[in-house]
Amino acid sequence: MNKFSLFFLFFLLQQFCCLGFEADSVYVRQILIKGNVRTKDKIILREVAVKEGDSLKKSTLTEVLETDRRKIVNTNLFITVHVAVVDVSDSAIDIEIEVKERLYFVAYPVFYLADRNINEWWYERKRDLRRTIYGVYSRHSNLTGNNDQLKLRAEFGFTPNFEVAYSTPYLDKELTKRISVGALYVMNKTMAYRTWQDKLQFFQSEDKQRERLYLYSVFSQRTGFYQSQQLELSYTQVQIGDTIAVLNPNYLLDAQQKQNYFLASYAYIYDKRDNRQYALDGYSFSFSATKYGLLPSDNVNLFSVAASYTQYLPLGKRFYANYSVRGRASFPKKQPFLQTLGLGYRNDLVRGYELYVIDGQQYGLLKTNLKYNLFNRTFDLKRYLKIKQFNTFPIAAYLNSFIDVGYVRNQFSTLNNSKLGNKLIAGTGLGLDVVTFYNIVGRVNYSLNGLGERRVFFAVTRDF
Repeated sequence: MNKFSLFFLFFLLQQFCCLGFEADSVYVRQILIKGNVRTKDKIILREVAVKEGDSLKKSTLTEVLETDRRKIVNTNLFITVHVAVVDVSDSAIDIEIEVKERLYFVAYPVFYLADRNINEWWYERKRDLRRTIYGVYSRHSNLTGNNDQLKLRAEFGFTPNFEVAYSTPYLDKELTKRISVGALYVMNKTMAYRTWQDKLQFFQSEDKQRERLYLYSVFSQRTGFYQSQQLELSYTQVQIGDTIAVLNPNYLLDAQQKQNYFLASYAYIYDKRDNRQYALDGYSFSFSATKYGLLPSDNVNLFSVAASYTQYLPLGKRFYANYSVRGRASFPKKQPFLQTLGLGYRNDLVRGYELYVIDGQQYGLLKTNLKYNLFNRTFDLKRYLKIKQFNTFPIAAYLNSFIDVGYVRNQFSTLNNSKLGNKLIAGTGLGLDVVTFYNIVGRVNYSLNGLGERRVFFAVTRDF
């Protein structure tokens, strides 16, 4: 075979490969956005990996568009998001993104419990309605259409507190950097001053026992679709009454009544969940490091690190599983009670031990779940409700079984007569999760813990 024949054969083979590639690909002519009355197009497009002018493989087109749809959903700006291919030809497509915006501005009265959770109030505080907080809350979560947020809160009752906060629009053309600033004031008359046998003890008073002023600024940057970083710089001022300092000299250490300090904190988050409201697939990882006390004059000198990893696994046939591994370590050993964080706060707890607070300088936690989807439906209520932010009603329910294991290292367990510190604890149970719109998740669990206690626990959360 001569050189000309070889060249001609190579040319034919190249053309055949190119034709095969082109036949399996489509060209994105334009991306159309519908339904966004307030939200700027750029806020939606920043979540979309597909760009106008891209060539996409037909075999993976559905998967690519679904991935982008989920990322738009996770902005929490929209009730529904639909991404579809329109105006199709053999070689070119248009992509349409249709959204239904949330109700961005809300102003409503608030009424909630002052205790850590409804279970502590129900079982330990005898359902005392005096332990309630009421007031008014207002927030605009899309003030200028650039996903910037303004929050105002004024609350009274058991724990009066006032807060104002604002998160700026993005500061750069790439829409990755923003700053949040805020101020919070909290006043307590009746307050928890220590733990005893792993339960909070309260001092009741008609006089002011604690005041707290918190000023903060947070710089955040998103690097890619799933990664973000945060740097916080804040100032905190705390003052307690002399009675609290006598009852627990370690509340601020050395029977002090005042605590002033600057804080610097760094956090890294990688979040690749399918839905941040109630994830069923994907994973997330976070790491944080915090330094309490930056100046020689600060009353606190403490350093802590924390990390967590959570994975969600669809098992098929409407079954799902997930597990979460978390841990925190803080130094030095001797710490103010106010800054000592073990298990029992927020979601860092072993289920079945909702009524307990386990103080300590280090802890580890493993949480596992197996779920079965009973149903998942979206109801169209346009015939009954004309307000578009409320006439789409999604609801899903999951049967849930769980096993949690935790350990808290407490260097001074004798000071609070801890029975659960420095030992492995476990809890298990069955539950029902109900997920609906505006990120509301209701939970009912029947739990058994290592102490042989069996109880029904409730929770209503709103995740952002």
